[in-house]
Amino acid sequence: MQKITGTWKGSIQIPNQPLPIFVEFEKDGGTLSIPVQGLRDFPFSTVEFNDPELVFDLNIQGQQLVFDGKLEDGKISGDFNQQGQTFPFELTPDTAEETVEDGDFIEIEVAGGTMKAEVERPEGEGPFPAMLIIAGSGPTDRDGNSMMLPGKNNSLKMVAEELAANGITSIRYDKRGVGMNQALGGSEADLRFDDYIADAAAWVEHLKSDDAFTEVGIIGHSEGSLIGMIAADQASAVSFISIAGAGRPIDEVLMEQLAAQLPENLMNEARQIIRQLKKGEQVATVSPELQSVFRPSVQPYMISWLAYDPQKEVAALEIPVLIIGGTADSQVPVSDAESLHEAHSESKLLIIDDMNHVLKTVSDESENESAYSNPDLPLADGLIKGIVEFLK
Repeated sequence: MQKITGTWKGSIQIPNQPLPIFVEFEKDGGTLSIPVQGLRDFPFSTVEFNDPELVFDLNIQGQQLVFDGKLEDGKISGDFNQQGQTFPFELTPDTAEETVEDGDFIEIEVAGGTMKAEVERPEGEGPFPAMLIIAGSGPTDRDGNSMMLPGKNNSLKMVAEELAANGITSIRYDKRGVGMNQALGGSEADLRFDDYIADAAAWVEHLKSDDAFTEVGIIGHSEGSLIGMIAADQASAVSFISIAGAGRPIDEVLMEQLAAQLPENLMNEARQIIRQLKKGEQVATVSPELQSVFRPSVQPYMISWLAYDPQKEVAALEIPVLIIGGTADSQVPVSDAESLHEAHSESKLLIIDDMNHVLKTVSDESENESAYSNPDLPLADGLIKGIVEFLK
């Protein structure tokens, strides 16, 4: 056990919404924490480690959860099993490094407390135009890195630095429940999509009142695109840029993903659940095989998310709009960028060859996968030039 003793972090790869987890191994057992579900330090029933084989399990309210994996190359990976369902999981050591916050930070009051953001300023006195950068889904931080993936890509940090080099200030923040703003997360059952929108709008309003900024726009990446376009309308931002943003409602994306995994009887149930959620009604009875996607605690969030259609929201914007997509993006295809562009008749469309979801140039799937964990890869050619030309 000494070989694995300590804290590990990672995720269970549930379709469309990977579940962040923390595991603490001790010499005689261990605990599991799933912060978004309010589960903290729940003890394992058994832990069996016969290097490299590792199996640990726990029983929560009569449900048996089993992790069956191996320790290889410094990480633990394998299959998570619950009620007949199996999903991959992966854990990496949590080095618990102290974050040295030596940047330029500002704070505002939002629902639930204080939210912090990092400012990247150009050289000189200013004032300068400013862009609020909103990160993507799940536990993705202000730099574009996810705790569910090993290493860093620093994509959004690099965008901020490049904007500063071109005379544009940027403000980027960890969403509630992530990084510096983890304390604002609360439980999964209490989170709503509108909370993210309200936070973004609050930042725009604050920045507009600061004499250091001449005008304020928004850049939204991935899920941050939908959040950003709604906040831009609510808070009257001067411009909006979508990077790798979905062009379809989340139910269409989710059904497409589930269709590749579920038999027809479960797909029919999933369709019925979605129909009910779109009406604003929660579903009391969900088959065990669908609990991971439609569990009761996540349904209120899904209801609030389903209320928004990206094409309708972007069409409502009466400000300059730039839509950016990458041909090597395996998460959000170029067709989504084209759909958003078609929905906003006066928007500009920028398609960047060989750019993947984390804004790096890749030529094949192997390069695409490694790019998510490589901060040394530069941003894709044409990305910053396109953004700067649009803003100027």
